[in-house]
Amino acid sequence: MLTTAPLTFVCLHYWAGSGLEWQAVAGLLAPEYEVLGLDLGGFGAAPDPAGGYSVAAYADQIAAQIQESRLPRYVLVGHSMGGKIALALAARQLPGLAGLVLLNPSPPTSEPMTDAERQTSLKAWGKPGAAEKTFRKIVVRPVPEVMHAQIVADNLRSTKAAWEAWLLHGSREDISGRLSPLTVPCLIIAGGSDPIMSPSVHGLETLPFLPEGTPLEIIPGAGHLLPYEAPTEVAALLREFAGKHMLAAGM
Repeated sequence: MLTTAPLTFVCLHYWAGSGLEWQAVAGLLAPEYEVLGLDLGGFGAAPDPAGGYSVAAYADQIAAQIQESRLPRYVLVGHSMGGKIALALAARQLPGLAGLVLLNPSPPTSEPMTDAERQTSLKAWGKPGAAEKTFRKIVVRPVPEVMHAQIVADNLRSTKAAWEAWLLHGSREDISGRLSPLTVPCLIIAGGSDPIMSPSVHGLETLPFLPEGTPLEIIPGAGHLLPYEAPTEVAALLREFAGKHMLAAGM
């Protein structure tokens, strides 16, 4: 569809992260595209959400923020936990939604995590040593020290309620029954060396719920935190996605 309305990428972060993870990507997309990196309730600078911690409640939060921002056109971009929330919101097909991009997304079905992994993560809340250990586990490519510090700081400022709610409930939710029909253009971007969820997980658990022909792009040698580890590649894929589907302003 040809349009001159500006396009905004509305970006949702990973569990125990914040909207700050999109800063490098935003800089690479400016000035052609706006990037709105939001903090999910209980993470980053956002207080615990009044509406609860379910996937639907988080989708309500983001829908309200989009409405308040009066965005004429936007692409939802969800990373990990944010991917599941973006899927739930995209299924509502609200006015202005132009596309959906998922980065290493938590699948619409229950996230693959063993009970032992879940218990270890529950016990890690608020512990600097555990936050550093998590960083070393999920980040594969070298990142600048300022990013390293931000990743650890975001982990430690997550509220206990939000931390536990995702591990015990949100990650286990099955929202697959709410996703038909998804009609907007979609894209999955995966880290080829992601130690949390391999690209095959996305192909098996998420791709079947997206429109036929949705591509799965793999960034070789990148881990779970793609906006930090591979901002140049992520920005290029977002720009290509917008261009391919004639989403750029003035087209």
